[in-house]
Amino acid sequence: MPVDLERHEPGNPRVDLADGTNARRLLEFLLKTPTVGYTPAELAEETGVPRGSVGPTLKRLEAVGLVRHKEPYWAAVEDDRIAAATAAFIGVETAPPRMMMTGTQRTTDGTRNCPI
Repeated sequence: MPVDLERHEPGNPRVDLADGTNARRLLEFLLKTPTVGYTPAELAEETGVPRGSVGPTLKRLEAVGLVRHKEPYWAAVEDDRIAAATAAFIGVETAPPRMMMTGTQRTTDGTRNCPI
């Protein structure tokens, strides 16, 4: 993954969660069942991420606190830090009630304002 060398800090884990990335595919899958652990082979089969990429990607996700590991199983962490990610990846209906939007309002320029 290319990086901006002017801003890159060695040892500072970077995880690209853009749509279609291996990290995004793995995290989306794990977020659907955060209490269930999967082996790397199972994750490769379920997500289509190449088997050789699963381990390194999971280690990067673990380094930034998004997944947990109990040999040989991997799962999403269970805390409020990823509630927003869950809502964004899977759908707002899975977010905790305090994270749900209460409605939208139309602004003078015709766009919608979504208060949280």
